[in-house]
Amino acid sequence: MACLSVIATNLAQFPPMEKKIAEYILENPKKIRELSSQELATILNISQSGVVKFTQKLGFKGYTAFKLAISEELGRSELVASKSALHLHNEITGDDTLLEIAGKLLLEKQSALHETMNALQPQIFELVVEQIFNAKKVHITGVGGSALIAKDLTYKLLKIGIPAFSEMDSHVQLTIAQTLGPDDVQIAVSYSGMRREVVLAAEVAKKQGARLVTITSLKSNPLKSLADYALHSVADESQWRSSSISSRTAQNAITDLLFMGLVQHNQEHANSLIQQSRELVNKISL
Repeated sequence: MACLSVIATNLAQFPPMEKKIAEYILENPKKIRELSSQELATILNISQSGVVKFTQKLGFKGYTAFKLAISEELGRSELVASKSALHLHNEITGDDTLLEIAGKLLLEKQSALHETMNALQPQIFELVVEQIFNAKKVHITGVGGSALIAKDLTYKLLKIGIPAFSEMDSHVQLTIAQTLGPDDVQIAVSYSGMRREVVLAAEVAKKQGARLVTITSLKSNPLKSLADYALHSVADESQWRSSSISSRTAQNAITDLLFMGLVQHNQEHANSLIQQSRELVNKISL
């Protein structure tokens, strides 16, 4: 796993001082190439030994070896970016056969799923399942590719009897958010956590007293800062891409796990509703 991905995946588990170092590295990876351990320590107002020990915890002999690994990782990403005209998506090029494309896509998706599950915090996840199960209304927001994730989760929740709503129109999202109250939950989906439409809807929901669940990347972002419960999807979005393939795969893993957790939470009732839904669909099938 790439060095920056390792840091991002373990961000939630770091103690406060190490988390401070990790967040700075994730937000300023290019600066790290130019900073000494003492300079980084001064910026963060911590000891130089704290910086060195953090890099050793990651498996490096010291800060110099860590800085070299960061430089090499950024160099690879920059090389891919410089050749973006030859790339269709991340490592996929116009010269690849369909079989090679299939293999690269599979590896990309597997990596996103594996790293997302590694970042999972079971206790928080169980609390989210409980909040959704007990909510009077569940409002799910997202724009672009995340709106598709929101709509899919809405359908799944409705199938097991949970009153869920999602609309792709950002104006309607704000209107729904205004109707929420203390007994309701809003689930906000945004990999970057920086989409203004989603952040604004989250702010409205919080103002109304609703619980906010966010599904974002591990990096600090405006949406996650509002969350009562933060869930993380992990994907390599640093390279040139044609679509949000790996991030959408990671988000789907989270929402599918939420659905299965809710089915397990109320197995008999959920399975009964799923069976009824299947029978109704069969009636309209040709």
